Amino acid sequence: MTSRCWRWWGRSAWPWTRPLSTGSTPSFRHQFSTQEKTPQICVVGSGPAGFYTAQHLLKHPQAHVDIYEKQPVPFGLVRFGVAPDHPEVKNVINTFTQTAHSGRCAFWGNVEVGRDVTVPELREAYHAVVLSYGAEDHRALEIPGEELPGVCSARAFVGWYNGLPENQELKPDLSCDTAVILGQGNVALDVARILLTPPEHLEKTDITKAALGVLRQSQVKTVWLVGRRGPLQVAFTIKELREMIQLPGTRPILDPVDFLGLQDRLKEVPRPRKRLMELLLRTAMEKPGREEAAHWASASRAWGLRFFRSPQQVLPSPDGRGAAGVRLAVTRLEGVGEATRAVPTGVMEDLPCGLVLSSIGYKSRPIDPSVPFDSKLGVIPNVEGRVTDVPGLYCSGWVKRGPTGVIATTMTDSFLTGQTLLQDLKAGLLPSGPRPGSAAIQALLSSRGVQPVSFSDWEKLDAEEVARGQSTGKPREKLVDPQEMLCLLGH
Repeated sequence: MTSRCWRWWGRSAWPWTRPLSTGSTPSFRHQFSTQEKTPQICVVGSGPAGFYTAQHLLKHPQAHVDIYEKQPVPFGLVRFGVAPDHPEVKNVINTFTQTAHSGRCAFWGNVEVGRDVTVPELREAYHAVVLSYGAEDHRALEIPGEELPGVCSARAFVGWYNGLPENQELKPDLSCDTAVILGQGNVALDVARILLTPPEHLEKTDITKAALGVLRQSQVKTVWLVGRRGPLQVAFTIKELREMIQLPGTRPILDPVDFLGLQDRLKEVPRPRKRLMELLLRTAMEKPGREEAAHWASASRAWGLRFFRSPQQVLPSPDGRGAAGVRLAVTRLEGVGEATRAVPTGVMEDLPCGLVLSSIGYKSRPIDPSVPFDSKLGVIPNVEGRVTDVPGLYCSGWVKRGPTGVIATTMTDSFLTGQTLLQDLKAGLLPSGPRPGSAAIQALLSSRGVQPVSFSDWEKLDAEEVARGQSTGKPREKLVDPQEMLCLLGH
């Protein structure tokens, strides 16, 4: 291996990667003299929140926007979160690419804010900084047995099959016949669908080669999705449910008892939720048509929804080296509307399985000690995207409002943050003097041995992925090793 390929892995080991002490570094404003009156803005994170924020900021005729991303590749959850069998959802990448091609926008990948450069350093170099780095963590179950082999987060499992570098060592054991997913949102349904989809149906997607190989050997025949509350409170949407019901070689298992009395309550439910409930009711209560009945009768795999069950413990296998099941508390609902909550009845039951995936939500992490963070809510405290008590600092997306909603929700939210920032700029609430922007940051990164990846660099990696995929009829074969990416670019 040549020395130029060490950069990504050994970052913290090298003396020049350590943050420079503030006492030894002259102020950026003295280091870089510039006469430009251009508003210099930086966005941290290149997922939907970052790109949509940048898109709105570029409406200002002079603004220059730099997007910093810790991965060598852009697009965040569009690349690493959207399921491989949902290619239409990834079409937003075309819009983001247009934004990146603007002469007033630059992408700086392979730069981790909080490690390679600090938020105060960014704030000194730019007129405004927007934090749009999303939710990189998952909510823990906080129950005994969670640490056992055979238990992992749905977030890590999704990252594994989508090529997120940090999850490539996951190697899930799919030699069991039953998997349990704790959670009933769209991510839970994505994971269930990928586990049960015939592998030949995934061959022409951008799922990673390694993941496809593991799924081909999978022995999983049944997947249970467990929720603390009832059908009316599920978090998934109708599109994802319909896909599960129609999944080839698979049949649904729904207990009609869970749906008794539900029909009478649909009058007070908003229309999208009503349509979702009607589809669930039909599937659970009505006799299937001839075609559907034949499809289900020949199915070798199954999935089911278990309602009114709260996980209490992951049960170990006799040798203690894996999961053998989940102990569930049977619950009942108290309260009405949004305040409905599950309370235990005192009854327990064990659900045998060999794989447990927790899908109870994503969680943001604090990025820098200088940035306020609400660890309970997992968000940066803000008012309309303005970070509380830190002028010139903003946030958008999941780190602003929590990990909820779809890409369109994030678009609206990010446009609002962009609008707020531009209003503050117009009102003279941001620094008025010139700021050096990326010139200052690139000098700092260079002094620390950090080699950023540009958008044109990404386009070389993109072309390489597409070329590798062509031989097997895939849209691309994702590069999953940052070291290999940087070596391909000659870094």
